[in-house]
Amino acid sequence: MPRVPAKVLIAEDEPELRGLIRMALELEPLELLEVGDAKAAIEVARRERPDVILLDRRMPGGDGLDVCRALRADPRTAPSKIVLLTVRAQNVDRLEGFRAGADDYVAKPFSPTQLAEKVHAVLQRETERA
Repeated sequence: MPRVPAKVLIAEDEPELRGLIRMALELEPLELLEVGDAKAAIEVARRERPDVILLDRRMPGGDGLDVCRALRADPRTAPSKIVLLTVRAQNVDRLEGFRAGADDYVAKPFSPTQLAEKVHAVLQRETERA
């Protein structure tokens, strides 16, 4: 069962988009963490063990798919739910993301409401399994 409040790591290199994501989620009972590159995403995820990781597909320091694979391979971060955020929204891109271990996929541009609903859906699936 997720901690209350659930932890969400926002791994996005564009500060404006990180701010939009934060605004979409800050009214919810969530603890928000933010990073701007692939290395920091892995380090913070390992240290903080977030319930959900919103992971940009393209960031400085590494590809989001590689980050996703690294997080899935690490027992400390494997339980985290990973939602990929990307402009690459073709079916082949989505399949590639799911094969890398993503739990869900949000195409940019997205509405703040859509993203908040996606985070809640991922957390709800985890609660129902517990």
